[in-house]
Amino acid sequence: MKEKQEKTNVMRILDQKKVPYTPHFYAESGGPEGDREYGLHVAQSLGQDVSCVFKTLVSRGASKNYYVFEVPVAENLDLKKAAKAVGEKSIELLHVSEINAVTGYIRGGCSPIGMKKQFPTVFHESALSFPTIFISGGKIGAQVEAAPDDLMKLIRSTTADIITDAE
Repeated sequence: MKEKQEKTNVMRILDQKKVPYTPHFYAESGGPEGDREYGLHVAQSLGQDVSCVFKTLVSRGASKNYYVFEVPVAENLDLKKAAKAVGEKSIELLHVSEINAVTGYIRGGCSPIGMKKQFPTVFHESALSFPTIFISGGKIGAQVEAAPDDLMKLIRSTTADIITDAE
């Protein structure tokens, strides 16, 4: 049995900070079609409710500062609400080609934990309604499950209503 999964940097940081978590691994499928489809695939692969699996979105504000947003995989980030949550006039999502240079991660494996620099991070407020949530484990095929309070304390994040309203 050689199925022992490699610990990711995210998992090592959680261990080091003594944050309890459960690692989850899933079979990688080709690659993300779009963030939403990919996130839904991840939730499905883990057999989890899409509302407690969060995707990491990295953005740049009008001030040129970077911000990280964590939203449920089936939802879309509302750029106006997100800008308001971080006190910016406007924000735009980073282009895929910039993600690695800014965060040290690749698209589909971007985690709010262990980026090159700790950027202001905002979780959608629904995160607090679950005993545990899933976030990227820092590479495609890895997720970590932990209490939202523990994760938010570790990365000093806040919560806000940052998703688009249902049509």
